[in-house]
Amino acid sequence: MDQLQQLWNITKQLEKVLDTEVNGKNRDAIMEEVNDLLVKRGNLLNQISPPFTESEKQLGEKVVSLNHHIQTKMNMLFDDLKIEMKQMKKQKKSNRSYINPYENVKIADGMFMDSKK
Repeated sequence: MDQLQQLWNITKQLEKVLDTEVNGKNRDAIMEEVNDLLVKRGNLLNQISPPFTESEKQLGEKVVSLNHHIQTKMNMLFDDLKIEMKQMKKQKKSNRSYINPYENVKIADGMFMDSKK
């Protein structure tokens, strides 16, 4: 029961971290904390083994239902991160083309090469 209770506590902490609003300033800290909690949670999941009592089964069901909520939050966080990465890549390309506007221009000046000798 002790390991399942620890798993429940870590899962609740993970939910609390994912419910905080993510912006550019706190994203790194949140991602680091989520990663640490996931590692702890994974280690606990490997240690848990049956047989389970009735109360442990109920706690396990709560963890599973909370896990679905956590999964959707993590998917949303990942999608936001992908969108921001695309925007950064686009902005970087725009800045490069502003600095050197003729970088991608290929010159084909109509030069004729005679193949006969």
